[in-house]
Amino acid sequence: MPRKPALIFLPGLLCDAALWQPQIDRFGPQFEILVADLTRDDSLRGMAGRLLASAPPRFALAGLSMGGYVAQEILREAPHRVSRVALLDTSARPDSAEQTARRRALIKLAQTGKFKGVTPRLLPLLIHPARLADPALTGTVMAMAERVGQAAFLRQQNAILNRPDGRPDLPGIGCPALIMCGVQDVLTPPALSRELADAIPDARLLELDECGHLSSLEQPDLVNQAFEDWLAPELA
Repeated sequence: MPRKPALIFLPGLLCDAALWQPQIDRFGPQFEILVADLTRDDSLRGMAGRLLASAPPRFALAGLSMGGYVAQEILREAPHRVSRVALLDTSARPDSAEQTARRRALIKLAQTGKFKGVTPRLLPLLIHPARLADPALTGTVMAMAERVGQAAFLRQQNAILNRPDGRPDLPGIGCPALIMCGVQDVLTPPALSRELADAIPDARLLELDECGHLSSLEQPDLVNQAFEDWLAPELA
């Protein structure tokens, strides 16, 4: 029996495999699924290297937010191993001064023992306002953050703070790219996804209405539908 093609998911900050559960459920029968552990390293290079050391020789790659930063690092280091890439609610830009200040403030809070993961106060930054009263969604988001925990949060924030400006590398991405974002994403607004799609030669852009930052969970049916087209050549 031929081996199934590989599909690797890269979670975002304070997220784990649950971020991609709707996609894992949908595509698990057709693909060899791997969810990267992005909790153990404090640099994008470390995260990418750990994944590449254990990943199949060639794979499709999907990353959301911080996972999108790691996907871009993998494309810099081992482009020949990536058959196609999906970048969701992410950016190629380094942090702005305002983002850096906010990130350092959160790091300081966590270092002084005030880490509370994702609290109800932070949820409006992550999901569409209409979903704030959805206990299944909000519970999933807060439980992921609790599982990731304080130490991994600090490592992840350090990796994000020190990420390079990836914009010069975008025109060199040689595989098909699917770019998706929530129209109401306040952390990585649609303009950042349009910038990715404009610069990557073989890119398709999809903006999802009534959707915030965590599109794979907020609009799973639309994301899965787009993934079906994106992944179809892997199954041909």
